[in-house]
Amino acid sequence: MKEQLQDATKAQAAKGTKWTIDPVHSEIQFKVKHMMISTVTGSFGKFDADIEADGDDLSTAKIRFQADVDSITTGNSQRDGHLRSADFFSGEKHPQIVFTSTGSRSVDRDGSWTLMGDLSMNGITKPVKLDVEWGGVLKDPYGNTKAGVSIHGKVNRKDWGINWNTALEAGGMLVSDEVRIACEVQLVKQG
Repeated sequence: MKEQLQDATKAQAAKGTKWTIDPVHSEIQFKVKHMMISTVTGSFGKFDADIEADGDDLSTAKIRFQADVDSITTGNSQRDGHLRSADFFSGEKHPQIVFTSTGSRSVDRDGSWTLMGDLSMNGITKPVKLDVEWGGVLKDPYGNTKAGVSIHGKVNRKDWGINWNTALEAGGMLVSDEVRIACEVQLVKQG
Protein backbone atom coordinates (compact mmCIF):
# COMPACT_ATOMS: atom_id res chain seq x y z
CA MET A 1 0.00 0.00 0.00
CA LYS A 2 2.84 2.39 0.89
CA GLU A 3 4.51 1.68 -2.48
CA GLN A 4 1.28 2.50 -4.35
CA LEU A 5 0.98 5.79 -2.46
CA GLN A 6 4.60 6.70 -3.29
CA ASP A 7 4.01 5.81 -6.97
CA ALA A 8 0.88 7.99 -7.03
CA THR A 9 2.81 10.89 -5.47
CA LYS A 10 5.60 10.52 -8.04
CA ALA A 11 3.07 10.40 -10.89
CA GLN A 12 1.40 13.58 -9.58
CA ALA A 13 4.79 15.35 -9.33
CA ALA A 14 5.62 14.31 -12.90
CA LYS A 15 2.33 15.79 -14.11
CA GLY A 16 3.07 19.11 -12.44
CA THR A 17 1.25 21.35 -10.03
CA LYS A 18 -2.11 22.78 -11.04
CA TRP A 19 -2.99 26.41 -10.37
CA THR A 20 -6.22 28.35 -10.96
CA ILE A 21 -7.01 32.06 -11.06
CA ASP A 22 -8.62 33.62 -8.00
CA PRO A 23 -11.18 35.83 -9.82
CA VAL A 24 -11.98 37.87 -6.70
CA HIS A 25 -8.37 39.06 -6.45
CA SER A 26 -7.53 39.35 -10.17
CA GLU A 27 -8.09 41.95 -12.90
CA ILE A 28 -7.86 41.33 -16.64
CA GLN A 29 -7.78 44.71 -18.36
CA PHE A 30 -7.00 46.40 -21.64
CA LYS A 31 -6.29 50.05 -22.33
CA VAL A 32 -6.71 51.95 -25.58
CA LYS A 33 -6.29 55.59 -26.55
CA HIS A 34 -9.55 57.43 -27.33
CA MET A 35 -9.32 60.44 -29.65
CA MET A 36 -5.54 60.08 -29.19
CA ILE A 37 -5.72 62.24 -26.04
CA SER A 38 -7.07 60.00 -23.27
CA THR A 39 -7.14 56.33 -22.31
CA VAL A 40 -10.21 54.11 -21.95
CA THR A 41 -9.82 51.07 -19.73
CA GLY A 42 -11.86 47.93 -20.22
CA SER A 43 -11.96 44.69 -18.30
CA PHE A 44 -13.33 41.18 -18.47
CA GLY A 45 -15.61 40.00 -15.66
CA LYS A 46 -15.54 36.31 -16.60
CA PHE A 47 -12.23 34.55 -17.15
CA ASP A 48 -10.46 31.34 -16.22
CA ALA A 49 -7.23 29.46 -16.86
CA ASP A 50 -5.74 26.00 -16.79
CA ILE A 51 -2.19 26.32 -15.46
CA GLU A 52 0.31 23.55 -14.87
CA ALA A 53 3.69 24.39 -13.36
CA ASP A 54 6.70 22.73 -11.85
CA GLY A 55 5.72 23.28 -8.21
CA ASP A 56 5.76 26.99 -7.34
CA ASP A 57 7.87 27.97 -10.37
CA LEU A 58 5.35 29.60 -12.71
CA SER A 59 7.97 30.95 -15.13
CA THR A 60 7.76 27.85 -17.33
CA ALA A 61 4.10 26.97 -16.68
CA LYS A 62 1.80 25.63 -19.38
CA ILE A 63 -1.11 28.06 -19.57
CA ARG A 64 -4.45 28.15 -21.33
CA PHE A 65 -6.37 31.32 -20.44
CA GLN A 66 -9.83 32.26 -21.68
CA ALA A 67 -11.99 35.38 -21.22
CA ASP A 68 -15.66 35.69 -22.21
CA VAL A 69 -16.26 38.47 -24.75
CA ASP A 70 -19.77 39.01 -23.30
CA SER A 71 -18.19 40.01 -19.98
CA ILE A 72 -16.41 43.09 -21.40
CA THR A 73 -17.08 46.23 -19.43
CA THR A 74 -15.74 49.74 -19.93
CA GLY A 75 -18.22 51.59 -17.73
CA ASN A 76 -20.42 52.48 -20.71
CA SER A 77 -23.08 49.97 -21.81
CA GLN A 78 -23.36 51.40 -25.34
CA ARG A 79 -19.61 51.12 -25.89
CA ASP A 80 -19.60 47.62 -24.33
CA GLY A 81 -22.27 46.48 -26.81
CA HIS A 82 -20.26 47.94 -29.68
CA LEU A 83 -17.11 46.10 -28.53
CA ARG A 84 -19.04 42.79 -28.49
CA SER A 85 -20.33 43.39 -32.04
CA ALA A 86 -18.86 42.40 -35.41
CA ASP A 87 -17.07 45.80 -35.55
CA PHE A 88 -14.71 44.58 -32.81
CA PHE A 89 -14.68 41.15 -31.08
CA SER A 90 -17.59 39.44 -32.93
CA GLY A 91 -18.80 37.95 -29.65
CA GLU A 92 -21.63 35.94 -31.22
CA LYS A 93 -19.26 34.08 -33.57
CA HIS A 94 -16.21 34.10 -31.28
CA PRO A 95 -17.41 34.14 -27.65
CA GLN A 96 -13.99 33.73 -26.07
CA ILE A 97 -10.56 35.27 -26.24
CA VAL A 98 -7.97 32.54 -25.65
CA PHE A 99 -4.26 32.67 -24.84
CA THR A 100 -2.17 29.48 -24.97
CA SER A 101 1.44 29.65 -23.81
CA THR A 102 4.20 28.35 -26.09
CA GLY A 103 7.28 29.17 -23.99
CA SER A 104 9.05 31.65 -21.75
CA ARG A 105 12.38 33.38 -21.34
CA SER A 106 13.85 34.77 -18.12
CA VAL A 107 14.72 38.47 -18.33
CA ASP A 108 16.32 39.11 -14.93
CA ARG A 109 17.23 37.50 -11.65
CA ASP A 110 14.30 39.08 -9.80
CA GLY A 111 11.79 36.63 -11.24
CA SER A 112 10.57 38.54 -14.29
CA TRP A 113 10.15 36.74 -17.59
CA THR A 114 8.78 37.06 -21.09
CA LEU A 115 5.82 34.79 -21.77
CA MET A 116 5.26 33.75 -25.37
CA GLY A 117 2.02 32.33 -26.67
CA ASP A 118 -0.78 32.32 -29.19
CA LEU A 119 -3.61 34.82 -28.72
CA SER A 120 -6.91 33.95 -30.42
CA MET A 121 -9.64 36.54 -30.77
CA ASN A 122 -12.13 37.48 -33.44
CA GLY A 123 -11.41 34.13 -35.13
CA ILE A 124 -7.72 34.88 -35.70
CA THR A 125 -4.70 33.44 -33.86
CA LYS A 126 -1.38 35.30 -33.70
CA PRO A 127 1.76 34.95 -31.56
CA VAL A 128 2.30 37.49 -28.77
CA LYS A 129 4.91 38.25 -26.12
CA LEU A 130 3.89 39.38 -22.65
CA ASP A 131 6.02 40.74 -19.81
CA VAL A 132 5.47 38.97 -16.49
CA GLU A 133 6.56 40.38 -13.14
CA TRP A 134 6.68 37.84 -10.31
CA GLY A 135 4.96 38.89 -7.09
CA GLY A 136 5.80 35.85 -4.99
CA VAL A 137 4.12 32.94 -3.18
CA LEU A 138 2.47 33.03 0.26
CA LYS A 139 -0.06 31.11 2.33
CA ASP A 140 -3.31 33.00 2.94
CA PRO A 141 -5.04 33.04 6.35
CA TYR A 142 -7.05 29.95 5.31
CA GLY A 143 -4.02 27.81 4.46
CA ASN A 144 -4.25 28.20 0.67
CA THR A 145 -1.02 28.72 -1.28
CA LYS A 146 -1.34 31.85 -3.44
CA ALA A 147 0.96 33.34 -6.08
CA GLY A 148 0.85 36.77 -7.69
CA VAL A 149 1.91 38.00 -11.12
CA SER A 150 1.55 41.23 -13.08
CA ILE A 151 1.25 40.75 -16.85
CA HIS A 152 1.68 43.51 -19.43
CA GLY A 153 1.93 43.70 -23.18
CA LYS A 154 0.92 45.54 -26.33
CA VAL A 155 -0.87 44.30 -29.42
CA ASN A 156 -2.07 45.88 -32.63
CA ARG A 157 -5.81 45.17 -32.83
CA LYS A 158 -5.71 45.21 -36.65
CA ASP A 159 -3.59 42.02 -36.56
CA TRP A 160 -6.80 40.28 -35.37
CA GLY A 161 -9.05 41.91 -37.97
CA ILE A 162 -10.41 44.47 -35.51
CA ASN A 163 -10.32 47.40 -37.91
CA TRP A 164 -13.31 49.64 -37.06
CA ASN A 165 -12.45 53.30 -36.63
CA THR A 166 -13.64 56.82 -37.40
CA ALA A 167 -11.54 59.74 -38.63
CA LEU A 168 -11.64 62.83 -36.44
CA GLU A 169 -12.44 66.22 -37.95
CA ALA A 170 -9.30 67.72 -36.39
CA GLY A 171 -7.16 64.84 -37.70
CA GLY A 172 -6.25 61.47 -36.30
CA MET A 173 -8.52 58.56 -35.47
CA LEU A 174 -11.10 57.92 -32.75
CA VAL A 175 -9.51 54.67 -31.47
CA SER A 176 -5.80 53.82 -31.51
CA ASP A 177 -4.61 50.61 -33.14
CA GLU A 178 -2.36 49.81 -30.16
CA VAL A 179 -4.04 48.05 -27.25
CA ARG A 180 -2.20 47.66 -23.96
CA ILE A 181 -2.81 44.54 -21.86
CA ALA A 182 -2.66 45.04 -18.09
CA CYS A 183 -3.39 42.12 -15.76
CA GLU A 184 -3.00 41.68 -12.02
CA VAL A 185 -3.46 37.98 -11.30
CA GLN A 186 -3.60 36.01 -8.06
CA LEU A 187 -3.35 32.25 -8.45
CA VAL A 188 -4.38 29.45 -6.11
CA LYS A 189 -2.40 26.22 -5.90
CA GLN A 190 -4.66 23.17 -6.30
CA GLY A 191 -4.48 19.92 -4.35
